[in-house]
Amino acid sequence: MPSQNDDDHIPSRIDRAVTMLGELAEQQVPLAPLTTYRLGGSAAIMVRPRSVADLHVVADALATTDLPVLVLGRGSNVLVADNGFAGIAVTLSEMGVDFSIEHTQVTAAAALALPQLARRLVAASLTGFEWAVGVPGSVGGAVRMNAGGHGGDMAQCLVEARLFDLRTNQCAWVKADRLGLRFRGSDIADHQVVIEARLQLAHGDREESERVLNDIVHWRREHQPGGQNAGSVFVNPIPGELAAGELIDRVGLRGFALGSACVSDKHANFIQGSEGGRASDVRDLIQLVRDRVAAETGFVLRSEVRLVGFSDAPVDDVAGVQL
Repeated sequence: MPSQNDDDHIPSRIDRAVTMLGELAEQQVPLAPLTTYRLGGSAAIMVRPRSVADLHVVADALATTDLPVLVLGRGSNVLVADNGFAGIAVTLSEMGVDFSIEHTQVTAAAALALPQLARRLVAASLTGFEWAVGVPGSVGGAVRMNAGGHGGDMAQCLVEARLFDLRTNQCAWVKADRLGLRFRGSDIADHQVVIEARLQLAHGDREESERVLNDIVHWRREHQPGGQNAGSVFVNPIPGELAAGELIDRVGLRGFALGSACVSDKHANFIQGSEGGRASDVRDLIQLVRDRVAAETGFVLRSEVRLVGFSDAPVDDVAGVQL
């Protein structure tokens, strides 16, 4: 089997994968529009499976070519290199965004947007998922990185997730306690695709839940910037006690610019890209902030941003890809 590090053979492996994928393969598809940073190059191959059967075809192609794989949800924690991604990118956008409710248990497709699901569950008088209205990711990505905020996260309500393993070519429901869920992370690997998630919620008061939704949306508008970013860049070193943004402020980097990227004036844990800018500037600024904070405070911040396609990116990223 070819080595992923054998760059000289990547073009021929890509050609082989395109042949095996047939009509599923799209070549040189720009990834920037599929991420909230809106930066970076193209995927050598893009696949938009419509069924589990299509995922079996993708698994066969990966087994033969050993190309790297990127499972992409709504791209809200992803920074793609300017040179793009020399592998197979997979998005579940064509597999539907359905969800169903049985009593207080909800089964939702991986591609469904978290804010949309949060609002529709509140409309159904279910409580326990209001926090997700403020997370601009997908259900699948939220499982992968145990997304959360405003006092809640996926681990609190997730019962099980349906995973397709692109390495073993198998699909199965896996209980939440076997996923290694932790603060903004899990044991779900790059080759494992979250297809669906099953949540356990509770009956609630619709008006009260709508008030909570509105409060979360208002708070985010007041305290967090819009534009080209991936939300909070660094995990808070001591959740509930010490925020990453506080440390970045402490070393005087709020508003600091590097090339086309800058630390937000509104929230120091947001690093902004710019239209027509370079992903490498964002990557370099993430590294600079991390190094400065470590040198001056002793805290080594962990990045929530997944770097894709960078060959020279030492930043220690901890998040999943699929969000």
